[in-house]
Formats: sequence, structure tokens, C-alpha cells
Amino acid sequence: MAFDIDMIKGVYARMGERIEAARKLVGRPLTLAEKILYAHLYEGMPSRAFERGKDYVDFAPDRVAMQDATAQMALLQFMSAGKARVAVPSTVHCDHLIQAKIGAKQDLETAKVSNKEVYDFLQSVSNKYGIGFWKPGAGIIHQVVLENYAFPGGMMIGTDSHTPNAGGLGMIAIGVGGADAVDVMAGMAWELKFPKLIGVKLTGKLSGWTSAKDVILWVAGQLTVKGGTGAIVEYFGEGADAMSATGKGTVCNMGAEIGATTSLFAYDDHMKAYLESTDRAEVAALADQYREHLRPDPEVYANPAPYYEQLLELDLSTLEPYVNGPYTPDLAWPISKFAQAVKENGYPQKLEVGLIGSCTNSSYEDLTRAASIAQQAVDKKLKAKAEFTITPGSETVRYTAERDGILQIFDKMGGVVLANACGPCIGQWARHMDDPDRANSIITSFNRNFAKRNDGLTATRSFVASPEIVTAFAIAGDLTFNPLTDTLTNENGEAVTLDEPQGLMAPPLGYAVEDRGFQAPAEDGSHVEVAVDPSSDRLQLLEPFKAWEGTDLSGLKVLLKAKGKCTTDHISMAGPWLRFRGHLDNIANNTFIGAINAYNDTANSVKNQLSGEYGEVPATARAYKAAGIGSVVFGDENYGEGSSREHAAMQPRHLGVRAVIVRSFARIHETNLKKQGMLALTFANPADYDKVQEDDTVEIVGLTTFAPGQNLRVVLHHADGSRDEFEVKHSYNAQQIEWFKAGSALNLVSEA
Repeated sequence: MAFDIDMIKGVYARMGERIEAARKLVGRPLTLAEKILYAHLYEGMPSRAFERGKDYVDFAPDRVAMQDATAQMALLQFMSAGKARVAVPSTVHCDHLIQAKIGAKQDLETAKVSNKEVYDFLQSVSNKYGIGFWKPGAGIIHQVVLENYAFPGGMMIGTDSHTPNAGGLGMIAIGVGGADAVDVMAGMAWELKFPKLIGVKLTGKLSGWTSAKDVILWVAGQLTVKGGTGAIVEYFGEGADAMSATGKGTVCNMGAEIGATTSLFAYDDHMKAYLESTDRAEVAALADQYREHLRPDPEVYANPAPYYEQLLELDLSTLEPYVNGPYTPDLAWPISKFAQAVKENGYPQKLEVGLIGSCTNSSYEDLTRAASIAQQAVDKKLKAKAEFTITPGSETVRYTAERDGILQIFDKMGGVVLANACGPCIGQWARHMDDPDRANSIITSFNRNFAKRNDGLTATRSFVASPEIVTAFAIAGDLTFNPLTDTLTNENGEAVTLDEPQGLMAPPLGYAVEDRGFQAPAEDGSHVEVAVDPSSDRLQLLEPFKAWEGTDLSGLKVLLKAKGKCTTDHISMAGPWLRFRGHLDNIANNTFIGAINAYNDTANSVKNQLSGEYGEVPATARAYKAAGIGSVVFGDENYGEGSSREHAAMQPRHLGVRAVIVRSFARIHETNLKKQGMLALTFANPADYDKVQEDDTVEIVGLTTFAPGQNLRVVLHHADGSRDEFEVKHSYNAQQIEWFKAGSALNLVSEA
């Protein structure tokens, strides 16, 4: 059964005339991304052509998806907006708060008890405001969305950076902060700078050990973690059409790791087959009817270069499996060169844990390909030399895989099946480790591999590969093993090889499930009470941030000058801190504790200018705030890379940080800062980063005439009485400046 079928029919019914109008305005054929964008303008029919990478545009997404860690803050904000019911179909998915420790059943039951207060809140607030609720154990948000809600040509926003997973079904799906979700749920326009376009032409066909995962690992190596910033990556060509829908989802999911706004594929027969296999034949029939709108214009296929800012071409028949890492998802090694890289860089050769699954690679196809390798280990008398865990993407996938004997194969190999949840991918992993300071290697089929991301341990080197490559490495227990060419010694002392993986795009008997874990909201939620205990340490009603005082800012102290990579994980860690995602003051105690201070190369140690002593970042910020003093954070390139979590913007705002000044921003985080009433500024001259000294007092000048396209000035008053002054740029438009003046975007929504 297809959810929201009337909404989908409406989207398709109006696409044709909007696309035709856009084509005339633009004056040329359109790519798929352009078709979907112009078909979802908040104004309705297009009235002008937009300049990519420059014009801010108001859009009307079709739906909103939220995971439990981000939904708490998003829905606390929505409760403050004064609306009776969400304006578009919206869902909450309980996938982040389940810690992987023992195994699926025990971990899920533990989570239900330990997170009962949060689950009850999310369930009741969803029931009240007309939001679909997916219970803990139902699955990971992106896999559940792909199975139930994604549709070709649609537009969705989600409060998780890997929302683009739905691009595997031809949907523009974009990760955002909770404040953006509030706008859309409140029936308001959602603003986005009209994206640039990167084309990836795929020819040939995947074969052997190579999988869809290797496509995005290769692309990440080409574009780097910031190469896709401000752009939609559009995959096309015969190679794209030959990939399964879930394989396409994997590619789109990891587009977040190159900073892309989103990624997508054109509608094809594999998408049709997936829609039909997941009980959405009606959606497939509609997509067939409107197929011309769900693929780029023929001229784009014939000569793609003029239609994209950048074009990559890849012959899939020549692609090797890749292993990316450690510490960053764009450090790409073809498997033929990985062993050499391990040795030359001194990465621990012994593999301790292999982990497959997550929102990125937990489809039925992924599990069957990995299971074909695991079965060989059993048949060829090979003992797995590393720990091995499996995370199904949804209860539907898990139940079907169990019915078909796939999970039993992993069990025979010695694998442990974890709950249908994010688990180790986001740091929700109670890892069994003898010495947390010992350098060690793990490999996953997840998406991100930042330092401490999976297990909280700095000493862990985490690598990313396809599920089948991870399985082979877990059997070998050695990162210098190449499953394509090398042999292993079995229990009988015989040298054996691993054959190429075999997989199935869909279960031959169809998908099956007893309880998907979905709860529909009340038809009338006006009677539903949403209780938040004032004494709770996990949930806290929000107080509005103060409006701008109407003057330039002066007397600000340098809270932190972050050195090098500063992701949202550095700014607001996940793992054990997830329990406080609904309590702003409590979670603020992890603010910047992972960021490296440029003045002492140490994490969570900054100088308090009031006392002259070094202390933890949150405590220092609170000291400034208590004294009525604002603070500033300085940062390097691609600041705020990683997860969409708006806590990384809300926490500094709560602690009195007024501005973040960096060399460059990751897209989602820059928007989140703006939404929370912060100044998100970039150095006009990146070298000015070096002028900032530890004891500086900072002025930000030009705010009384704050206007789009006009630089502001920063004055640094040094402790020795000298000063430096330089310009900083911003990307605020007129509406965003009003967010700053009001104290936050939510303050304006509440007034509307």
C-alpha cells in the first residue's frame, strides 16, 4: 500500500506544465534536477529562471522525515510555532537512540526502557500534530523512507544529512536542520540557494567484486569532502540504469560525504521493480505515465557537458573495489593499492572488527552479496579472524532475510546481528575493547569514518568499503589481504580463495514482515496531551533566543580557534550524548569538546580570559555568558562538515556565542547557524585566520547597515594594545538578515 497517494498524484499532475514553463524561461533543455526543482517552487508556476549557486529560492517540499535524535529538538520548536497540525506529510523514525552492545533483541529492549521518556514524547507529539510514527526497531529512517515514502520526481527534506538516500528512487531529498523542517511542517516556504549541478556519466556495468558502494567511494576520491558543496550530483547513463534502486540509494546516501546538497538518479525499470516489490505498484504506474518528466531531456543525455558545472565520467567495467580512510571518507584507495597504503602509512594491519549494514548498505541485495562471502567461509572451513556485526536497515529487510536463511549464514560465520538501528555508525556502540588507547583498525560499510565517530576512541582507524569487501576482510582479519587475488589458509591448512560475491536485487519470494512498526496519528489530535516533565534531564521546553540588540557587537571574547577539521561531531558529539538531544542546556555540556584548540593543539582546553586559566570549552562559555559577555568561534575550511545536527548551532547559541568566523562552511551547518540567529561569516582573506590571537577581544562592525552582498568588518583588539582589522563575507539574503535581527527564524514563525 502506498502512503499519501493523493499527494503523489497531485505532484505528477502539475509537473508537466511547470517543467514546460521552466524550459521556456531557461531557454534550453533541462536536467532531471532542474525539472524537479522548478516543479516544486513555493510560488507554483515558474516566473523566472534562477542562477545556479547565486539565487535563493523558496521551495515547497512534498514531505518531511525526522529521526528520533533530531526530531526531539525539531518538534520542540514546532510546538513553539503555534500550529495545530503539520501542513505536509511528516514522519518520525526511532533509530538513533538504540545502543549496540549485545545483540538485536536485548539491545532493543534495553533501549525501550532507557529511552521510554523520549519515545513517549515523540509518540505523543506525533499523535497530536498528525505525524506518522515509526517505533524503535522499525528500522533506520532512510531505508524505511526508501521502502515506503520515496517516489520519483518528489521533493523531501529530512533532519538527517543522509536524507539523500531517497535519490535512489529519483527523489530530490535534502538533509536540513530542525528549524527548516519546522518551516515546512508549518506550511511555510523552504529556502535554498539554487544548486549548481555536477553530472556523473556512468557507462559499462558493475561486475565481480565491484558494487554500487565503490562508485561513490571513487567519486569521493575525485571530489573530496567539500567538492560537492552547493551542488546536486546527478548520475546518468547506461551504467546508472543498470544499477539496482537500492544500489542507487547507496550512492546517493554517501553524497553527503562530498558535501553535496543531494544526489539523484533518473527513473528507470529498476526503480519500477523496486516500487512494485515494496507494495507501491500504483506509484510505479504513475511514474511510468509521467516518465518523460522523471528523466533528463534527451539533449542532456546526448551532450551532457554544457548542462553541468562539472562532469565526471566513469566506465563501471573498469572500476575496482575501493577502501576509503582512515579519518575521512574521501581518502580513496583502490583495493589493488590498499595493502601498500596500509604498510606505508603504518595503519594497524590486524583487523579487529568488520561491521556491515547501516542506512548506507543494509538492503536485501547488500545482505545477500555479503552472505555469499560468509557462506564460503563456512563451506571452505575458514574461521573469521575479526569480530563481525550485521545491522539490517529495516524490520522488513530483517524479517525477509531471516525467512530466507540469510541471517543464519552470518550466524554460522560467527556474526552478531544488531538491532534495526544506526548503532555503531553514529557512535552508539558499546565496543568491547581491552585497551582504548591501543592503535587498532576497523572496517565498515557505513558512510562516515571521522576520528572517534564509531566507538569514541581516538586510536581507532576506521575504513569504509562495500559489505562484501568488509565481510572478506573480517574473514581474513588482515587489511593487507586482497580478496580478488590472495589466498587464505583454512582449518585443514589448505590455501583457498574467495569467489566473487553473488547477490539478489530483490527477494524471490517477495518482501515479508509481521509488524513494520508504524503507528498512524490521531485524526484529531486536539485532545492529545504532550507532557514534558520540568525536572526531566532529557527533555526541556525551549525559551526563545534573544533578539539582536540593534548595535554592532563589541567586547566579544575568543572562545575557540578550531584547528583543521571541525565537523558537527567535533562541535556536538553523538554516542552517549544522544540521550540529551531533547534538553538543550544539558547537551550544551558537550559543545566543542572534540574540537582542537589551535593555540595548544588540545581538545576541550581553552583559555578563560576572565580568570586567565585553561578549562573546558562549555564551562568557559558559560563563564562568559554569566558575565554578560558574548563570544566568537573561529574555524578553518569546510567548518561544520558531517551530520545535519542543528544542535551544533543551537548549543553555541545557547552558550552565548554570537558569531562563527571561518575560512569556509559546509552547507547545512551554515544554514543552521543562520536559522538560530547566529552570524555565520567567512574571512574575505583566508590568511586573516592567522591574525586571531588567544587573548583577543572582538568587534563586529557594520551590523546597523547589514545588507545582502555587503561585507562586515572584524576588529581584533590584542592584549598588548595593538589591533588588527579585516573584512568578512557573508551569504545572508534579506530574509535571513531578519532571522538574525529577530534572534532566530523560529521567532519569526511564532509571530506569523
